[in-house]
Amino acid sequence: MKPPHTLPDLALPPGRRVYFASDFHLGAPDAASSLARERRIVRWLDEVSKDAAAIYLLGDIFDFWFEYKHAIPRGFSRLQGKLAELTDGGLPITIFTGNHDMWMFGYFTQEMGIPVLRHEVSQRIGNQQFHIGHGDGLGPKDHQYKVLKRIFSAPLAQWLFARLHPNFGIGMANRWSRRSRMQTGKDDATYYGDEEWLLQYCRDVEARLHHDYYVFGHRHLPLDVAVGPGSRYVNLGEWVNYCSYGVYDGNELALRHFEK
Repeated sequence: MKPPHTLPDLALPPGRRVYFASDFHLGAPDAASSLARERRIVRWLDEVSKDAAAIYLLGDIFDFWFEYKHAIPRGFSRLQGKLAELTDGGLPITIFTGNHDMWMFGYFTQEMGIPVLRHEVSQRIGNQQFHIGHGDGLGPKDHQYKVLKRIFSAPLAQWLFARLHPNFGIGMANRWSRRSRMQTGKDDATYYGDEEWLLQYCRDVEARLHHDYYVFGHRHLPLDVAVGPGSRYVNLGEWVNYCSYGVYDGNELALRHFEK
């Protein structure tokens, strides 16, 4: 296992908090429910920005996303406008790519000043050590997806998809995404204890390097599980059913639910 990538330490002033959210899956399962969810997310951003020192969005923000050279997927303008407003005001926001939106390139960085990270990272926040990422492809098993991820991450695959007209390419990808979610829906609602792949990954990392918190999305199930002495794995869940997120106040990372 490679040493984790690191980010610079993040100081946490008194009274300020760090917020984590993941798996908005905007665009799914239909336009009406996605729009309602997008408005709820914007209200959440308005609320947490009042005392936020930083916000981390841990991937699968969109159910599908591909940045063509001169086009991006239609919609989601309320979220993008709110992110631009917050970063223009000086609030640091970091985005991680997920398995549904790995084809983010330079748009969010160029337009909003938001760094887009493609791998898990370690970072000291306040006085505690965090390991943060989306969570796809980590841990044992899931070999089929790991092969697909390597293919989809390849520049050649991205170049070939960009040759498709957006009307066809985005439509085809949205159908694929819906089929994938239908196939894994039952697994998303089941907790597998010590067989959880991300928990096993956390324990492997913890055996080499201590972290107080491991924070991931992808799993779609809000979880707060002991990794080892003084170390916890927190999964942020998703916003289609749970509207769950994490908040760190300098002492503890806790799961919360917005408007639920």
